[in-house]
Amino acid sequence: MSGVSSPSTAAPKHRELGLSDHEYELIRAGLDRAPNDLELAMFSLLWSEHCAYKHSKKLLRGLPTEGPRVVMGPGENAGAVALADGWSIAFKVESHNHPSAVEPFQGAATGVGGILRDVFALGARPIAILDSLRFGELTSERSRFLFDGVVSGIGHYGNSIGIATIGGEVAFEAPYEHNCLVNAMAIGLARTDRMVRAAAVGIGNPIVLLGASTGRDGIGGASVLASAELEAGDEKRPTVQIGDPFEEKKVMELCLEALDRGLFVSLQDLGAAGLTSAASEMASAGAVGVEIDVAKVPLRNPDLAPFEVMVSESQERMLAIVAPDRLGEVEELADKWQSGFAVIGEVIAERVIRVFDGPEVVGEMPVDLLVDDCPLYDLAPLKPKSWDYPNRATLQSDDPAAILLSLLAAPTIASKRWVYEQYDSIVGSRTVRRPEQAEAAVLLIEQAGRAIAAAIDGNGRRVACDPYLGTIEAVLECAANLACVGAEPLGLTNCLNFPNPEKPTAAWQLTESVRGLADACRALEIPVVGGNVSLYNETEAGPIYPTPVVGLVGEVPDPTACPGSAAEPGDQIYLIGTPNLSLRGGELAKQRGELGFGLGEIDLAGARATLDSVRRLARSGSARALRDISDGGVACALAELAIASGTGLEADLPTDRDDCERAGLFGEGPGGFICAVAADQALPNELVATPIGELGGRRFVIRCGSLSLDLDPAEIEAAWRSLPDQIGARA
Repeated sequence: MSGVSSPSTAAPKHRELGLSDHEYELIRAGLDRAPNDLELAMFSLLWSEHCAYKHSKKLLRGLPTEGPRVVMGPGENAGAVALADGWSIAFKVESHNHPSAVEPFQGAATGVGGILRDVFALGARPIAILDSLRFGELTSERSRFLFDGVVSGIGHYGNSIGIATIGGEVAFEAPYEHNCLVNAMAIGLARTDRMVRAAAVGIGNPIVLLGASTGRDGIGGASVLASAELEAGDEKRPTVQIGDPFEEKKVMELCLEALDRGLFVSLQDLGAAGLTSAASEMASAGAVGVEIDVAKVPLRNPDLAPFEVMVSESQERMLAIVAPDRLGEVEELADKWQSGFAVIGEVIAERVIRVFDGPEVVGEMPVDLLVDDCPLYDLAPLKPKSWDYPNRATLQSDDPAAILLSLLAAPTIASKRWVYEQYDSIVGSRTVRRPEQAEAAVLLIEQAGRAIAAAIDGNGRRVACDPYLGTIEAVLECAANLACVGAEPLGLTNCLNFPNPEKPTAAWQLTESVRGLADACRALEIPVVGGNVSLYNETEAGPIYPTPVVGLVGEVPDPTACPGSAAEPGDQIYLIGTPNLSLRGGELAKQRGELGFGLGEIDLAGARATLDSVRRLARSGSARALRDISDGGVACALAELAIASGTGLEADLPTDRDDCERAGLFGEGPGGFICAVAADQALPNELVATPIGELGGRRFVIRCGSLSLDLDPAEIEAAWRSLPDQIGARA
């Protein structure tokens, strides 16, 4: 075969590219020869952790993935669930952690662009974005730099392309100091019968590259940035992709119109590993082969070598399989939308990936070997014996009022208005509930005659305390947010952000977390329709907290009944449910330097029953405001209710024994809600609801046994809205 050689320097190169000696020998055996440099580069990417999931795939097989509303599940570009009248919702979450740590603006921006392409690759028009972000403490100049850059990058891309950023979360913890987490979630709307899969079919069908030209940006991004620990220095900066939301808008409209007209046989986005991944995975899914001619790829850098063309992660590109008699129509559409169009190959019967550079064959690999035969590894989990994460005490006071103000001012709990005001949350005119108006975002889907709700949640600190229970809590927290607006979960997507799985502690955390995710989803009957795994999130300074992030999409029959976050003076306040509130692993334990292993136990069956009751309450229209008890406990939930309502309140909290009074105020744990209803409004008898107080007055007063606090509402609002001051005071 012309152009395929076995240079003597190949052996040391495989280690530089992240392949082990064992993996290299498997490749040699599968090819029956040594790979050349182009082939080695392609194997290094597709056999990387980011693409092959070689340390996690066995665990993920245990997740429940089937449900009556599932249209597309794991294995596709995104998951999809059915609504009514032939419409489906597609959604997925992915990480862009290491690129954002290297170059925060472009790392976050291209993370948004990539997840949008995953959604419209199915034929779904993106309608919303959510983000889950984690940084080090705001006392750190580096963390402030990353925070500002990431938020700016998300706002730039989402606002420019015209898709609403409707919700998310931001947390600040010391273990994310050197390795921030940037998880982006996208939601799209599609006609179910017009959705397409990413499988190459039709022998002889042309392969068309659409969108932006190909450059050196992003080369090596998947294997270098997402499949190894992040090291200090600027040497990895060139591997961060460069995004152009206006180019993405053009290629998105081109693809959606082409799909609407039935011009594509299949469609795949070019993300991690670029052409290598897109072409190879399409061939694998269709049980065919492909030929690619890199000489036909439009280049931004004309001196790119063939291997660079194959592994470039330049953004805003899509790969389509088109029937020969429809090529002209696709080219006309590309001209209409002023987007790139190039026929770069074809589908073949022989199950190989054959790469040409003009007439010369420069690489040839079996599809199965490249895509499916990467070895999968068993983990060697070992439960740690000591708490090794930093936890510096910042709060010494025992005064409940001082504690509440300190909790409300904590950057993780404080209002994120500074963040979400940089995002357009209403473009598209679908947004019914936007940030801080309810516990979950709500979007009107007029085509299906109903609405959807979406939320994204996680808490790495609590997962570090107990990976199994902490992950269950993350699922319950997300489901609780949906229940507060009357939404029934239809499907779950996840992003599992963990340290190096080759280390025993991280392996144990990942194993226990996936077990918790599976058990929670089975108990709530929520199918997992897709997700992403991001491993090796650690640096020389140490690992991140193990951080599973879950995103849920649910159905809302009547958005006009959705409770909000604010109520009226004179409204009665109720505590719903019987939450097992504990100080272990909470924000107060963090501030007092008391973090360690262990969380409160969870009754999954009881939690589901409470969620069902709260969902019915929200749909009934009898609740004016409804929120779950989360970070900072009941006291913080009541404070946020009072702030949203612009008034004071007085409440007496139940407590069973003296030693849990502080937990009654500030303890955390799933299964509890705060509800405000008009004084003349009765709650359904089925609810486990305890009246605890009333909104109104000029003071904010809470009593719990022998503990009490009495504050001016202006004080609590000032603490809760202090995030811009904290950033500015240290900028």
